Amino acid sequence: MRNFAVAACALLVWTGAAEAADLPPPVTDAMYVPVDEAEARLGWQLFWDPILSGNRNISCATCHHPRFGTGDGVSLALGEGGIGLGPDRRVDPDNRPEQRIPRNAPALFNLGAREFTVMFHDGRIEADPARRSGLRTPLEDEMVAGFDNILSAQTMFPVLSQDEMAGHYGENDISTAVRQGLITGEGGAWDLISQRVAAIDEYRVQFEAVYPHIAGGAPVRFTDISNAIAAFIAFEWRSDGSAFDAVLRGEAELAGEAARGMELFYGEAGCAKCHQGPFLTDHDFHAMGQPQIGPGKGARFETHRRDVGRMRVTGDPADAYRFRTPSLRNVALTAPYGHAGAFATLDAFVRHHVDPRAELAAYDAAQAVLPTLEGADDLAVLGDAGEVSAIADVVEIAPVALEDRDVAALVAFLKTLTDEAAARGRFGIPDAVPSGLKVER
Repeated sequence: MRNFAVAACALLVWTGAAEAADLPPPVTDAMYVPVDEAEARLGWQLFWDPILSGNRNISCATCHHPRFGTGDGVSLALGEGGIGLGPDRRVDPDNRPEQRIPRNAPALFNLGAREFTVMFHDGRIEADPARRSGLRTPLEDEMVAGFDNILSAQTMFPVLSQDEMAGHYGENDISTAVRQGLITGEGGAWDLISQRVAAIDEYRVQFEAVYPHIAGGAPVRFTDISNAIAAFIAFEWRSDGSAFDAVLRGEAELAGEAARGMELFYGEAGCAKCHQGPFLTDHDFHAMGQPQIGPGKGARFETHRRDVGRMRVTGDPADAYRFRTPSLRNVALTAPYGHAGAFATLDAFVRHHVDPRAELAAYDAAQAVLPTLEGADDLAVLGDAGEVSAIADVVEIAPVALEDRDVAALVAFLKTLTDEAAARGRFGIPDAVPSGLKVER
């Protein structure tokens, strides 16, 4: 049988079955921020409503849909300029995208848990009590106060991105404001979005019912919109009902391949060094040698296709090619995997956590799920030996030899992290939204 050197996140080795002492504590209510259901219901409608996008054609749900595990089912999405949903999304011939979204759409499960204080693959939004806004973001001193939490603040990025929701420069009032650098304050992009929402009577009535300051005469602000959306995400996709949760609560035991996989996960494969705690993440950043596909992450004037991850936030060369450890809750539902979605299946992703340097050199880009975009130079970095070497050189983990059956067992264990109720969501897909615009199904 062929052996694979499955990469460990640590060199610690346990022998025998995973003991209770190796496992994290069970998830409890105290681990989550309390949610007001009326606020969540308002956020539910806003999440599904394209009114928040510049051209009124893209909602949050377009890239974070329950059909695709709160992602979009593709490696790198077509945002503005795309038509359709998930892998069926295609180019709008009358409004072609300028590029793909540079990173894979992250899943939204358990983001209402208190321990999630860093958002996005590179952690560019972080909770920071020392700042007036309570947050560290690329907006720095322009960042306004009023976001209830880090989950609320993360909604500010997609609505300002010309590739994601704002629209191409000059196409509408939102994208024009972004182009001019008008974000906060009167006439800024957030203000324009808020005015759109407040002009719809059904929304205005709900905002007044949920928020006393609006009932008292205050205008609807973007922070109110984002707070409602955050409440919805926290309510809709709380996930603590998987088979693994039953194990943590002492209500069940795993058997067969899944049991062996859990033993490996908390034992010789060392996965739990990084994927630790009840949500299976250390919220830290690691260089795992992931292949870089797509347009990369750079300013519009830059021509490279690199994505240096955390280094782009901190400016520290030691952070080059480091990306945030994702939570593994419902991971079997959230393909493709990796910051660029380079891996189509869990098996492929586990096998990359094998010997990342060797697997990076042998990576088959045919597995990437990329909607057709003519002229896109998706494999530029993979074709540059120097760039591939730079990614490989900073890999921080050592290999551990496992067999095919061990890889299969790890995948079986990861499937026990699926919570079907959370995957469906609690409110589900609305029949309609107050704007009257199309709901993506």
